[in-house]
Amino acid sequence: MSGFVRAEGNFFVNILNSKTKVGKQVILIFPLSQPARYAALLQLISDLLDGGKYYTSSTRNEGNYTVTPFSEIEQIILPFLFKYPIKGVKSLDFSDFSKIVSLIKEKEPLTKKGLAKIESIKSAMNSKRIN
Repeated sequence: MSGFVRAEGNFFVNILNSKTKVGKQVILIFPLSQPARYAALLQLISDLLDGGKYYTSSTRNEGNYTVTPFSEIEQIILPFLFKYPIKGVKSLDFSDFSKIVSLIKEKEPLTKKGLAKIESIKSAMNSKRIN
């Protein structure tokens, strides 16, 4: 499963405008995508992890297993991937993602300084990573 996440998973951090005190909201997303013919595999992953949801794409011939509730990311995805670590450069994205989870848990996005920490971590993740 960790190898599958390494190949097909992502760790997204969305920072959206909101009506909060700092004017931003942090949303975390953990998606896995596969061609539609592998729908049963993604549904099996959803059942195995007992969280997230499987969706079929309305614009592409693919399906997506997506976890967005913070509680499921914190209580299902992180423990699973700590127990079964990802190898390679994607492990760095997971490490950054888990740091952001900790900052959110500590209510850091509620302050400008905390939000700046999250934005800084996000700015070096995924395709922006220099490695």
